[in-house]
Amino acid sequence: MAKATTGNKVSVHYTGHLKDGYIFDSSEGREPLTFTLGENSVISGFEEAVIGMEPGEKKTVTITPDKGYGEKRDDLVAEMNRDQIPEHIEPKEGMQLGLKTKDGREIPVRITELDEQKVTLDANHELAGQTLIFDLELVEVQ
Repeated sequence: MAKATTGNKVSVHYTGHLKDGYIFDSSEGREPLTFTLGENSVISGFEEAVIGMEPGEKKTVTITPDKGYGEKRDDLVAEMNRDQIPEHIEPKEGMQLGLKTKDGREIPVRITELDEQKVTLDANHELAGQTLIFDLELVEVQ
């Protein structure tokens, strides 16, 4: 059987969870994740784990933040006055919003705290700073 190498299109079934067992994503009940190795379309630790696997092979890998979604950055957390949120939006903790930058780009942010006057917005990926554990099964190498 062919081992997965850079440039191969691969299909992988996976379950991603945290150290406490919380499952944050899984391909269970769906089509496997299909991507080309070397195109950086998945986090680097996931891609590195698949390289060298053969179809049918299963393994569990632990991915540190530097190979996952990075460390949580304080400079991506900001407070704003609650009255700066458009009136038609009722802010709630955990809500996802799009924040427009001065150059017109939209940055996804999540409300992490709010009170009567302030709203705290976090532009970090929700898995930033987390060690990720993936159960992998290589389904196919093309």
